[in-house]
Amino acid sequence: MTATVDSPAVAPPKERKPLFGKQEKRAVLDPLWDHNPIALQVLGICSALAVTVKLAPTLAMCAAVIVVLCASNVVISLMRRMIPSNIRIIIMLTVISSLVTIVGLVLNAFMYDVSKQISVFIALIVTNCIVLGRAEAFAMANGPWRSFLDGLGNALGYAWILIMVAVVREIGGSGKLLDMQVIPASWYSAGVSETGYVNNGLMVLAPGAFILLGVLVWVQRSISNYTEEN
Repeated sequence: MTATVDSPAVAPPKERKPLFGKQEKRAVLDPLWDHNPIALQVLGICSALAVTVKLAPTLAMCAAVIVVLCASNVVISLMRRMIPSNIRIIIMLTVISSLVTIVGLVLNAFMYDVSKQISVFIALIVTNCIVLGRAEAFAMANGPWRSFLDGLGNALGYAWILIMVAVVREIGGSGKLLDMQVIPASWYSAGVSETGYVNNGLMVLAPGAFILLGVLVWVQRSISNYTEEN
């Protein structure tokens, strides 16, 4: 009679999570509309008012925020198990400020004229509530891939609001967009009114940005049926 040897138990293969599952899609799509960082959370307002006089610096600012927010989320996520809780804010600020410095140097090298216009606001990305908030609330609790998507979604949600405001302000304030004439030159001399078309000076001032931003927030919240929680 031959003895039988039990074969070792084989662990079932781990189920691979999809690259773009429900949670990953929500991380990207929710900040674009339902949880927009500017329209609903009212974060990052300073740059929305300051850099949106023209579209070119606005695009540069949006690109800088996208890079910093995505990269900082990934770095913080990779380090999250090694970061002591009592100094986590200091480490987050160190990571973010390092990335902001790199972005500032790149802008100085390749887009010097634009960099001069927004250099102060690029530096203020370090204290931008959106960047620091996502590192604290999301990257510290999730993996790198999902943290990257969360950073991308929030940065794009921030960017489209700024771009909308900048387009209206530049066209209304100067009749141009990216230095290309949008409002016909003939309107300035005749045909529109007795004195011709006049650029709206309010659009190049901070109150104009406040008004446009308020209208966007109102429209977004009305469509979303958003109500403030008590």
